[in-house]
This record gives sequence, structure tokens and C-alpha cells, in this order.
Amino acid sequence: MMRRLASLKFAAVLFAFFAVAACESDKSKTDVSNAEPAKPGSERDFIVNVGDRVFFPTDVTTLGDAAKETLRRQAAWLKLYPSVKIQIEGHADERGTREYNIALSARRGSTTKAFLVSQGIQPARVSTIAYGKERPVALCDAESCWSQNRRAVTLITSGAAS
Repeated sequence: MMRRLASLKFAAVLFAFFAVAACESDKSKTDVSNAEPAKPGSERDFIVNVGDRVFFPTDVTTLGDAAKETLRRQAAWLKLYPSVKIQIEGHADERGTREYNIALSARRGSTTKAFLVSQGIQPARVSTIAYGKERPVALCDAESCWSQNRRAVTLITSGAAS
């Protein structure tokens, strides 16, 4: 009986470890802040010093205060570098149907673009794409992961310094 109890405890600890590990996002793709300083006007400058993503609550496409502040910084940066073109990726968490999440993420991308345009960015410089739940940055069945996946990411497509 004691051996079985010890095995169950070990299994529970192992499960907890893997559950926490699964919630960790892949920082190698987005954590560029530990390297050398970013060259002004570069993609790295945009990501590190401005911020390339905004987040949304569940089933929401409107921008919160933090998202608006990030987008104001993006607009200011884009005004400094008028040759830069961007694409806004809309994303959703894993809950909901594929079709629902594609439509939701498309609205998130459109809302993000509309805000940038309202800040003086030319619409022709901004394209959008909707990925729905197809490209998560965090994988687990918990709010800690879902909240990272409900996002709009601004990618530089051309015109940035190398």
C-alpha cells in the first residue's frame, strides 16, 4: 500500500512538472532583449523597444488601455520609419471552432489595423492575416496559456534596417 501511495505521489509530481513546462511559451522566438542593443529602425528595435503584440480578453476584439498604449508606440515608430510595411497577425486561443476563431482573429487584426490608421499610419502600409487557433505560442489547457494566444502580432514585412 505504501509503495502504491509513493508511486501515485511521484506520478502527481511528474504530472505537475510537465503541466507547468507545457505552459511555458517558446521564448527563443520572441525574447531578443538579452543580446546586443537593437539597431534603430530594425525589426529587433521594434520588438524590444516598442512591442510587437497586443492581447485580448476571451471573445473580445476591442482594444484595452495597455493594447492602445502599445499601438501608439508602434504608430510613433512607424512614423519615424515611413518605408516600413507591416502585417498584423490575428490569433485566438484553442477554445471554439476553427471557423469561429478564424473570424475572431480576423476582427482582432482589423481592429488593430484600424487603430494604427487612426494614429496616422497609411492603410496601404498595413496588411492583416487571421490564423485563429492555428499558431499558438503557449500550449496547455489553462488560462495562463490561452491568454498568451489571444493576440495580434505586428510583423515587419519590408523596409526595416538590417
